[in-house]
Amino acid sequence: MTLAPVPLPADGWLAWADEYTSSNFAEYRRQISDLKDGTARNARQVLAIFNAAGVALANATAPAYRIAQVHPELAVRELLEELGREATELSTSRSQDVELFELFAALDTGDLEADPDAQRVYERAMRDFHLAGVGLPEAQRERFAAIAKRLTELEQDFARQVRDDVRSIRVTLEQLDGLPSDFVVAHPLDGEGSATITTDYTDLVPFSTFSTSTEARKALALENENRAWPANDAVLAEILSLRAEQASIVGFESWADYDTQRKMVGSAAGIEAFLEELLAPTHSVAESEYALLLAALQAQDPAITQVDSSSASFANELVRRERFAVDSQESRRYFDYEKVREGLLTVTSRLFGFSFVESDDPSWHEEVRVYDVLLGEETLGRIHLDLHPREGKYKHAAMFELRSGIAGTQLFEGALVCNLSRGLLEHSEVKTLFHEFGHLVHGLLASRSKWIALSGIETEWDFVEAPSQMLEEWAWDARVLQTFASDELGAPIPTELVERMRRADGFGRGQWTARQLFSSAVSFYLHKDRPADRTTYINDLRTKYDVLQQLPGSHLQCSFVHLTGYSSAYYTYLWSLVIAKDLFTAFDRDDLFNETVAHRYRDLVLAPGGAKDANELIEDFLGRPYSFEAFASWLAGG
Repeated sequence: MTLAPVPLPADGWLAWADEYTSSNFAEYRRQISDLKDGTARNARQVLAIFNAAGVALANATAPAYRIAQVHPELAVRELLEELGREATELSTSRSQDVELFELFAALDTGDLEADPDAQRVYERAMRDFHLAGVGLPEAQRERFAAIAKRLTELEQDFARQVRDDVRSIRVTLEQLDGLPSDFVVAHPLDGEGSATITTDYTDLVPFSTFSTSTEARKALALENENRAWPANDAVLAEILSLRAEQASIVGFESWADYDTQRKMVGSAAGIEAFLEELLAPTHSVAESEYALLLAALQAQDPAITQVDSSSASFANELVRRERFAVDSQESRRYFDYEKVREGLLTVTSRLFGFSFVESDDPSWHEEVRVYDVLLGEETLGRIHLDLHPREGKYKHAAMFELRSGIAGTQLFEGALVCNLSRGLLEHSEVKTLFHEFGHLVHGLLASRSKWIALSGIETEWDFVEAPSQMLEEWAWDARVLQTFASDELGAPIPTELVERMRRADGFGRGQWTARQLFSSAVSFYLHKDRPADRTTYINDLRTKYDVLQQLPGSHLQCSFVHLTGYSSAYYTYLWSLVIAKDLFTAFDRDDLFNETVAHRYRDLVLAPGGAKDANELIEDFLGRPYSFEAFASWLAGG
């Protein structure tokens, strides 16, 4: 164990992955053996050894799962996925270890009363023992473990097939009409007079937004929504069935009831109630927006009768130009990637007191930038910025934890994984970058506990998006943007343009929230009802929750990669957003660089990690429980 960074190699990744992971597995097994051999004689000693075992297991698990999503070598990805499956088996066996459970159950916890963190670690361990079915007969425990192993394999298969299935269409020069000039230059015509447009975000987003060709936009959208079809449909069916069985083994009516035991919402009924609570206010806004989108499309082509996923971005851009005088091509010239990246670091430095020191240590790809992060004189950890698309890489945007920070033992290490353009960015990409960096900020600040169970982003999963969602607000403030957003001549982005962008952003929130509701409903109800015909079932859910029309022939369930990580709980994104909008009310909108409130937020909400329940963190900062009021105002365009 060391305060040095994870020792990533410049080459020889296969040997490193095997050695690094295996050594941590061995350390884990040694600590568990010591625990069972009676080395520990009281609750504090038991928890200390259990904690050391947890650190070793986490050290093996995080790279196995995360670097497997980004490493450019197929053989390395495959080895890490195999090691990830071994890590899952060890984690499951620990939770189901009757001998360990009986050791914990017999402890005199009186000496923990003076240490709230230790008491919390003990209570979480006991909860996890019960959720893993430790008290069940041996046959049921073995079946639970077998399901956990199989689910890991299936979830890896599902994610891999989405990641690797990059589809494309061929377009003519005429079908590139409307695209920015740099995009056209980057997609030259071949000898047959056609250009290739892929489903990677760097192609998908601008082409869907700007191409004037209805036919080409629809073809690309269909390819995008059919990634991993049909292979992942059967994989998903087995995942849903096994999750339901696993939940029933430990006495829960549904997977969602089981999964919510570690979340703020608390039950499947709570998810359902939340979705229904948002439905009416969302649709009252979204339906009026839909009418404007349809009218904008019909002004160009009277034969159009509906707005679907292939035309929504294009129609939104039309409305933004006509009603708000906002052209995304006008704003993107201020968002040069290099300036935005450096600006993000500068903004978060001013807000939270960080300093970033670039390192030339190796990472997994030459494009990855590596920084050590300090808070005053204290080194918090290391971050890797892996921000551009490539073959075999994770296709969405996320923060990947590579190692938990443990006070006095090891530093936090995390990666920001995105698929951004290498030149000029859409403002939506800037917002994504701020959002995902919010997770890194949270991870860095929260990873200073001595307990692995409390260190890092160990709050309830329906809270973890709130800090990153709130950091998006800084990507909408003119004074913040003007610290880094400038055109090719160095002129900063005009305040008046940002204000127009903000007003335009008020339009579309109903549609966006409706799509989030739809995705949340897909995530929840697929687990609740486990339909045989998932495509038809999802179409029916869209009718209720979304305002956009279904694109005929699409199979969204196969590329909805969040069905692996979020499982039935994609609702958490909206739940967190309700909280984020309320947290933001404590900030001065006229001075988002106000250090006093930013540091209070840093210390009261982010730094505690898992030491307190999310509701307590919120009340510590706001001085009251969170409310729906700020979100309702935002939804209505405020």
